[in-house]
Amino acid sequence: MEKEAILKYAPWLAVAMAFFMQYNLFVTPVQLEKTHREVLEEVKADYASKEVMNRLETQFNSMNYKIDEIYKMLNKKGGI
Repeated sequence: MEKEAILKYAPWLAVAMAFFMQYNLFVTPVQLEKTHREVLEEVKADYASKEVMNRLETQFNSMNYKIDEIYKMLNKKGGI
């Protein structure tokens, strides 16, 4: 491009850059990392991990098995 063409569009380019900077449309890696960490903290506070859910499922299955065994023993003895 010629120098005159660049100078012709320079004011529009300056206005566009000012608009982008005013409304924070460009994000720096530092801002992105900060936001990422905040999102991870919120998710960690609100939701359980898959490992925790697997442990809870194992505990519930164990409790269910034990309750079934108690029920069978009571039925054999004529308690229920």
